[in-house]
Amino acid sequence: MYRIRAFFEEIVTINDEDWKLFSSKLEKTEYSKKTILLKTGQTETYLSFIEKGAVRLYIPSLENDLTFGFCFENQFVCAYDSFIRQSPCTYQLETLSKTTLWRISHTDLQEIYARTAIGNTIGRLTAENLYLIKSEREQSLLNQTAQERYLSLFKNRPNLFKDIPLKYIASYIGITPQALSRIRKRIS
Repeated sequence: MYRIRAFFEEIVTINDEDWKLFSSKLEKTEYSKKTILLKTGQTETYLSFIEKGAVRLYIPSLENDLTFGFCFENQFVCAYDSFIRQSPCTYQLETLSKTTLWRISHTDLQEIYARTAIGNTIGRLTAENLYLIKSEREQSLLNQTAQERYLSLFKNRPNLFKDIPLKYIASYIGITPQALSRIRKRIS
């Protein structure tokens, strides 16, 4: 739980009273590899902080899933659009390794926003962080070649390549696994 406070404290100071209320609402959960955290059609009711592990966001398909996001240790993960609207999700979240999450419910987070001096700031900063990750990916798909996206991903998020199957990385950068293999061969 101390990692969450450290994460916030890098951005803003949290007084002990606000932290006590916030931390009292957190629930620690552990999942094995390949656990579906949220299925298509379910409503996201938790904002989670990853203490350990990795999570993939994807649109399931009978042929090839479309992976559009990854979240790692010391990051928040959530089907955020479903969470803020409290409406059914159009994609899924799945663990890629053994994962430990600290979760806060939508209801409890609304209470934190209302009762603490820092709650709204934390909510805004979390939303901004999630937006920037999404925006960077969208821009890379529009402005870079597949090879440039791969090299940028390798440079900026090397932890992706440790434990994540290449088929998910290929999907994330918008190419087939075969095309990724050709790119990797060409640049090695």
